[in-house]
Amino acid sequence: MSTDLMPIQGYDYIEYYVGNARQAAYYYGKAFGFSVVAYAGPETGVRDRVSYVLQQNDIRWVITGATRAESDIARHQYFHSDGIKDVAFTVPNAEEAFRLAIGRGAKPVREPEVEEDEHGKLVFASIAAYGETIHTFVDRSNYSGPFAPGFVEKHDWNVNESTGLSYIDHIVCNVELGKMDAWAKYYADIMGFTQLHHFDDEAISTEYTALMSKVLWDGEGRIKLPINEPAEGKKISQIEEYLDFYKGAGVQHIAIATDDIVATVSDLRDRDIKFLAVPDKYYDDLRDRLDWSTIDADIDQLANLGVLVDQDDEGYLLQIFTSPMQDRPTIFYEVIDRHGSRGFGVGNFQALFEAIEREQEARGNL
Repeated sequence: MSTDLMPIQGYDYIEYYVGNARQAAYYYGKAFGFSVVAYAGPETGVRDRVSYVLQQNDIRWVITGATRAESDIARHQYFHSDGIKDVAFTVPNAEEAFRLAIGRGAKPVREPEVEEDEHGKLVFASIAAYGETIHTFVDRSNYSGPFAPGFVEKHDWNVNESTGLSYIDHIVCNVELGKMDAWAKYYADIMGFTQLHHFDDEAISTEYTALMSKVLWDGEGRIKLPINEPAEGKKISQIEEYLDFYKGAGVQHIAIATDDIVATVSDLRDRDIKFLAVPDKYYDDLRDRLDWSTIDADIDQLANLGVLVDQDDEGYLLQIFTSPMQDRPTIFYEVIDRHGSRGFGVGNFQALFEAIEREQEARGNL
């Protein structure tokens, strides 16, 4: 990353706005293996919302729901359904990161603010991103509390065994037709990100639909942000379906890394997580397409679980995608296990796209 821009240290938290925070926190805990570690709400002096902080290894999610029908949280959830509001970054100096971002053209959402309690002080500042999504810069260098002022430590409810999910690998957003280049330029100009990959509609397409994607990253791999837009096709693409049901741009999916995808996916399936189905033909082709002497995995075991495999000059990766996790066909999740490869599974795009189209067709949205 360029030294004159804010040094982003990683994802600090992902905040969801949902219709019922307690139920969503319980579900994500039981289904994905997160544990509730902190809470804020009326009992802690926060009047307009309740928030549960879920933790699993280096992943932190904040599940927030409104206590007042007239609040922006309630409006956001009504309009978008359950969705991601804030993709927050840890920085060494939130005030400086905000100043640099605004100086380079970012739209301010929350001016730098210092919050203090008995655990020290925490500095926040936020800027606008695609749709109604925001990025919050968080400086935790002088804070030792469970999450933030107004939150109390909570270990007496919804404590679960980890499923092996370790850290956020990348976060994918969907934007409107013609907006991909503009948002790629935004992350380049504002945060100093560079383009890691570019996939055109010939690389990501089927007979019926297509999309285009650019992957922006911080140059070190801590932050990777693929940006998708729809491309012309005979039918409605997965991106158009998302934009229609989410009512605009937003986070499409989060890819979460594991060191043992077989164990993690087996556990998630036991917890009733539904994954996209891949036909047997995919694995028949895979036996011939890849060099299995360099892949430490049992193809029959992967086929039984529905895990996809891709290989490049740097190594290989294993990945699998869930179905949408809420009533509207919007946000879903990817589980990824990297073995050298820094790619995004380009060899799997066809199989993945066809699997998504089958579910779209079942919903009547293709």
